[in-house]
Amino acid sequence: MKKLITENDIKKILKSGTNEIVIEKGTLLTPLAKDRIRSLGLKIVESSLFSGSTVSNSQISIAIASDHTGVKMRKILHDFLKQKGFVLVDVGTFTEEAVDYPDLALNVANRVAIGEVKFGILIDATGIPSAIAANKVPGIRAATCYNEFSARSSREHNDANILVVGARALGEDTIKSITDVWLKSNFLGDRHQRRLDKIKAIEEQYSKKL
Repeated sequence: MKKLITENDIKKILKSGTNEIVIEKGTLLTPLAKDRIRSLGLKIVESSLFSGSTVSNSQISIAIASDHTGVKMRKILHDFLKQKGFVLVDVGTFTEEAVDYPDLALNVANRVAIGEVKFGILIDATGIPSAIAANKVPGIRAATCYNEFSARSSREHNDANILVVGARALGEDTIKSITDVWLKSNFLGDRHQRRLDKIKAIEEQYSKKL
């Protein structure tokens, strides 16, 4: 099934502060979305990522962000993933001056939700608050992971699309290991898809009440 981008999706992109839209090959744009892109002078970049069964690291784009408590760990993780060949979109924060984690979580979640990037990584003190914020965005499955088992399970069973870790709860090597396992794991489908469908139904049910 081809992905569809609407005018509302374009509005979300603008909130994340980018003037470039990365879409998967074959993605459809509604007429209103096209008009909004044209009027704002946004740049469209078409990507053929994730269309094949074998995907190299250089074909996987990741948006990464942290609040002030995770700045140092974000830089370490950014370099770690860069060396492995992943395509990274670093949205900050870039200093240790206090910021509000929901802003960073929303930025990354929007990028993942509209398909600008494949995955997101969020870092705060415990890994809990950013996950709570990101999961308010429809289509986002942000998982707080604390070891390799939880990382693998969140991908294989829950098809998590955002990894959240705590810079003050875990050590550098543990976070690197969690991230490595998370990115190497794939959704297993089957009975797990049935459960995800039920989660999506709950999301849609309560979205209609807003």
